Amino acid sequence: MRDFQLPGRSAVFASNGMCATSHPLAARSAVRILEDGGNAVDAAIAAAVLLGICEPQSTGMGGDCFALVKLPNDGRIIGLNGSGRAPAKACADNLRDRGHRIIEEFGVDAITVPGAIDAFCRLSEDYGRLSLGQVLQPAIHYAEEGVPVSPRVARDWPAASEKLRGSARKHYLLDGKAPVAGDTVRFPGQAEVLRRVARNGRDGFYMGEVAEDMIASLQALGGLHTVEDFATTRCEYTEPISANYRGIDLVEHPPNGQGAAAIVLANILEQFNLTALEPFGVERTHIEVEAAKLAIDARDRFISDPESCDRLPHLLDKEVGKDLASLIEHDKVLEKPHEATEAIHRDTVYLTVVDRDLMMVSMIYSIFSGFGSGLASEKFGVNFHNRGAGFNLIPGHPNELEAGKRPMHTIIPAMLREGDRVFMSFGVMGAHYQAIGHARFLTNMMDFGFDPQAALDGPRSFPELGETQLERGYSDAVRRGLSDIGHNVTTPDAPLGGGQAIKIDHERGTLIGASDPRKDGCALGY
Repeated sequence: MRDFQLPGRSAVFASNGMCATSHPLAARSAVRILEDGGNAVDAAIAAAVLLGICEPQSTGMGGDCFALVKLPNDGRIIGLNGSGRAPAKACADNLRDRGHRIIEEFGVDAITVPGAIDAFCRLSEDYGRLSLGQVLQPAIHYAEEGVPVSPRVARDWPAASEKLRGSARKHYLLDGKAPVAGDTVRFPGQAEVLRRVARNGRDGFYMGEVAEDMIASLQALGGLHTVEDFATTRCEYTEPISANYRGIDLVEHPPNGQGAAAIVLANILEQFNLTALEPFGVERTHIEVEAAKLAIDARDRFISDPESCDRLPHLLDKEVGKDLASLIEHDKVLEKPHEATEAIHRDTVYLTVVDRDLMMVSMIYSIFSGFGSGLASEKFGVNFHNRGAGFNLIPGHPNELEAGKRPMHTIIPAMLREGDRVFMSFGVMGAHYQAIGHARFLTNMMDFGFDPQAALDGPRSFPELGETQLERGYSDAVRRGLSDIGHNVTTPDAPLGGGQAIKIDHERGTLIGASDPRKDGCALGY
C-alpha cells in the first residue's frame, strides 16, 4: 500500500467494467459505451478514435494500431495487426540511387498506408456489439464541438508542431501557433471522415472522397501512393507470442511489432536475482540498461514484416536469453553491443478495456513521431504517420524497404497470463522505450511486488545514442554510481513513455486499474 502522506495516486477498483487511457475524456467515453451495452471491443475503439482528437500529436486516423483481445468465454487471446504497408511502387534502389542512406523521418517516403481504421472496422464487425455509428459518436461529437487542451498535450504540442508543413499547419495550429492548456481545438474535417466511416465502414476511409483527398495530397508531395494501395489495405489476425517469466507468461503481439524484443529482454533479466537488489538502485538499473542494449540490438537485426522475419524462434529461445545475459558485466558497460552479440545472433497512445464478461482489449494506436510525418491531407486534415521510417535501406536486411511490405514497428500491446488464466492487460507507450517499459513493468511487479499503479509510477531508465537516460526520480547517489561504472548519465527532457494497465483479481471478482502520472489520463470503472 502506498504512503498516503506522499504525492501519488491510488489504483482504481471496480466490478463491472473499466478503461485505462491517457486522456480522461476517452476513459469516460469508453465506460459510457460499456454502460450502454457495448463490450470491451466497442469501448476500446471508441476510446482510441477519440484519443486522436484529444491527443492529435500522438495518434490519429492516419496511423496504425495493434491489438490483443482476450475473448470472454474460452480465455483465448487473439492478435490483430492493423499496420499498413509501403506503396506498391516503393523501391529501396530508387532511394539509394538518389543518395539516401536512411528513409527521411519527415518526408513523404516515410508514409506507409494507414492501417488503423481498417483494423477498427474489422474488430467492430467481428467482435463488437454496437454499431460503428454508436461507437464513433463520442469522437464525432468532440471533433465537432471541441476539446480543451490538457496539460501534457499542451506540453508536447509546441515541439511537435515545429514539424508541421503545408496544410497540416492549417488543421493543427490555432492562428499559426500551438494551442496552450485550456484552449479548445476542433477538427470538423475529421468529424466528417468519421461520419462516413460510421455509414460505410472501411470504404468511407479507403475509397471515395476521403481516400481521394489523401492520395491527391500525397502525390502532390511526391508520394507514390495510389488508389489501389488504399483500396487493398487489410488488417490481419495473428497468433500472439509469449515467454514465461518466473511462472507468468508475458504475451506479446508478433512481428512486425517489437514485442519479441520485450521477450528477449525478459529472458535476459530472468537470469539475474533482481529481488535481492534495490528496486531503483545502481545494480538493478545497470543490469536493465545493459540488457536493454542487447534486446534493442536483437530487434534491429531481425524484426521486420512477418513474411521476412525468419528468426523469431531464435529471438524467443530461452538459451539465447542466457547467452546474452552472460555478456553483462557488473562493473562495466557494453560500448558496442552489436559486436558483442555477433556470435549470438516515439509518440503513441495506449489503452486497455475490460468488460463485465471479462473480455479484455490491449490496444496501441500511433502516428509514430509527434504529428507523424508533419503532413496532412488538404481537405479533411488526416495527419499522415511516418511509420515507413521504421524501414532501413540496407540491401538484403530483413527490414529493408520493399513494395507492399510492413516496416518494423515500435508499438506493442501486452497481457499477462498465469496458467490458462489471463489476469492483466497493459502497455507502455513511448517509441523505442516500449519494449524496455514492458520489462520494467513486469519486473516491478514480479520481482519487487509492486501493485500495477506503483509499477507504472516508478522512475525509468533508457539507453539511447550513447547515453543512459535517467528520469528525475532517481537519486543523485544512483546517478554517481552508474557514472562510476562508465554510464554517460543524462536526464531526458520529457518523461520516458507512459502506461496503462488493468488487472483482473479473479479471486475477489474485481478489476484494478492503473494510469501513468506521466500522462493526463486515468483509469475509470463502474
